[in-house]
Amino acid sequence: MRKFFCAREGWALVDADYSQIELRVLAHVANDTQMQEDFRLGRDIHTMTAARVFDMPEDLVTPQMRSRAKAVNFGIVYGISAFALAQDIGVTVAEAKAYMDRYFETYSTLRQYMTDVVAQAEQDGYVQTMMHRRRPLPELKSSNFNLREFGKRVALNMPVQGSAADIMKLAMVRVHDRLKREGLCARLLMQVHDELIAECPAEEQAQVKRILTEEMEHAAALSVPLTVDAHCGKNWLEAKG
Repeated sequence: MRKFFCAREGWALVDADYSQIELRVLAHVANDTQMQEDFRLGRDIHTMTAARVFDMPEDLVTPQMRSRAKAVNFGIVYGISAFALAQDIGVTVAEAKAYMDRYFETYSTLRQYMTDVVAQAEQDGYVQTMMHRRRPLPELKSSNFNLREFGKRVALNMPVQGSAADIMKLAMVRVHDRLKREGLCARLLMQVHDELIAECPAEEQAQVKRILTEEMEHAAALSVPLTVDAHCGKNWLEAKG
């Protein structure tokens, strides 16, 4: 489908994509030293998680193991249950629970962080992002069990996903302002999840790619680096690299 998104004649698309921004935000807000170390050293977080969860050398991690570890990594951000994880990766609930237990042993501060976030949300009636944008949580006081559980998942997810969204919005403003400040013809075209796509004359590609990378990577100061992958192409598929 990305082939349908084409630059005008003589122009190009530049796609800049945050690398695992939500997990990087999680490592920062939870202050988990193991996860922070992995990101600072440029390790593949999903492979490292798989190696630790399955207790084997990094070079013996199979694609299936990495895929399951990835599901656990991102599932944690969304407050996933063992039952839901089991359905996602096609294992028994007992296996999924064992994966999650070993995950929390590996990233030892995350479980306490998650407990504290929910407790604070129940006390305050809201959660907030790093930039102090709030999400009220009346669901936590509901008499309906399912609604309360939904509120807990939102309490876990919103500070992480919401902070990632805030960072992206700041990056968009910074990129837009810098393109104008440097007198370029380039313009931001769209934002899709963790990506920014710009359109520019072919001769501006290198400069626009550099601007996108620099402004996105410096949109927020975290305890781990924000990294960006940027590529150019005649259409969105090519620009995905």
